[in-house]
Amino acid sequence: MSTQELLVGGWTKYHILTPQDQKIFDEAIEGYIGVHYVRYEVASQLVYGTNYRYKCKASLITGSPVWEAVVEIYCPIESKPHVVSITRV
Repeated sequence: MSTQELLVGGWTKYHILTPQDQKIFDEAIEGYIGVHYVRYEVASQLVYGTNYRYKCKASLITGSPVWEAVVEIYCPIESKPHVVSITRV
């Protein structure tokens, strides 16, 4: 089983983003202003829809300071993905 395959209820290992992972992040974060997120890894969990945890480097629009963050996103089966939480780590 590859790290990108989804197990019902279980989280995948963190892996490099696919084009679909990038699209989901971009759709969910659209409209958020003030902080720039550079996502570099993602883990996912298959539920009724899919949960995502994106590891990101975050910075103010001015460029500094830079910190690590985990952006959690839920993507329903028949609706637009949305941000559940953003945690500074």
